[in-house]
Amino acid sequence: MSESDDVRVQNGGDHGNVENGGDHGNVQNGDHRGASPTTDVGNDSSDSETETADRQVYVTRGLVDVLLEMAEAAEPNDVNVVLAPTPAGEFDADLGIDPETPVLTHFYMSEAGGSVSAVFGMDLGTPAGRGRARFLTHPQGPFELTERDDLAAVVLLAVPPWEDETFGAFDRAGRTLELTVLDAEPPTEELA
Repeated sequence: MSESDDVRVQNGGDHGNVENGGDHGNVQNGDHRGASPTTDVGNDSSDSETETADRQVYVTRGLVDVLLEMAEAAEPNDVNVVLAPTPAGEFDADLGIDPETPVLTHFYMSEAGGSVSAVFGMDLGTPAGRGRARFLTHPQGPFELTERDDLAAVVLLAVPPWEDETFGAFDRAGRTLELTVLDAEPPTEELA
């Protein structure tokens, strides 16, 4: 398993001001979603609050658009797909982030390998070492993770009306993560 296949939550610096105090507030500068403000403004030394506020997930605009289209097409059924990253350093353009930073760029259809999964309980539709992130939908709400959800290190979640404002990132404990959408195309993959 290589470091580039890992989906990690990135700790970042200043990401702008929080626009509102809701559970899933948006950050004003850039295309950030899911920022959760710290509740104790007077205590800058609290590592856990600072860490929670600064955790960041990167995803490409193209992947977000495809996932939201899939969610709308599947409604009223839910969607549950495995996501995979590409290291930022493999993009043709400089993304302005550490080259080792994982950027969610691809998804794997859950139907791939479905027969074997049903009989043997093995997921053959996801390449080994991939799939530490998932995209889930809740067509009837809520905009939070539930006990029924398949969890991963990072979960992207969408609810109707299937727009950027109802699309967010969470960790496996259900805590909101800051989501940064990058307008960049992943590198072209070739079959060997």
